[in-house]
Amino acid sequence: MRVLALETSGTVASAAVQDDNKLLGEITFNYKKQHSTILMPMIDKLLTSLDLDIKDMDSIACSSGPGSFTGLRIGAATAKGLCQGIDKPLIGVPTLDGLAFNIMYSKGIVCPMIDALRNNVYTCIYRWDREKLVRLDEYMAVSIDEIIEKLKNYNEDIIFLGDGAFLHREILSKEFSKNAFFAQGNLNMQKASSICSAALIRLREGDVDNYIDFAPFYIRKSQAEREYENRKGGTK
Repeated sequence: MRVLALETSGTVASAAVQDDNKLLGEITFNYKKQHSTILMPMIDKLLTSLDLDIKDMDSIACSSGPGSFTGLRIGAATAKGLCQGIDKPLIGVPTLDGLAFNIMYSKGIVCPMIDALRNNVYTCIYRWDREKLVRLDEYMAVSIDEIIEKLKNYNEDIIFLGDGAFLHREILSKEFSKNAFFAQGNLNMQKASSICSAALIRLREGDVDNYIDFAPFYIRKSQAEREYENRKGGTK
């Protein structure tokens, strides 16, 4: 089974092709948010370099959120269009799941964090049970203090990763002392190859999304929506 995966949920723009357990190729840029102009050329270059056609894919996968509103929409729209063109299924992989797949089969708690601004993070809590990623809580948009309190319920090693963990490394190290471990730089960013790995598991199980109805999820409203509601006297 062959999957083309797209990752556009943050500053990273990434595309990868994986054939079963073999990663055939990946292109990743972690520089500005220029997804609308570079994503399609990246896909074309990747497939051309691999002597593949988009019709050779069994599925198109993309990060489904949370993350950048604009970035997620670009990735979803591109994936939906490609799926419609080749009549193949779409698989949406939660961004935090994708990050957790950066460090597969690790021991202890895995806690990816994406910076959500104003001292908040998008996060979730996981554990690897052999080759299965087990989610221990809901996908959250919370303050760093809130997730710290949740993590104190787990008296074991915690692996932090993502730009949110990098941003709040000092307080996390202080709160969890010897139990806090931090992923290396190359594992701290969202990667299309990790989206591939997660998507292939679902594809083998026949668990796919309807590309017509598929839409990314954001957990919270966009800044523009919140500001509009504030001006109109609505809820935050």
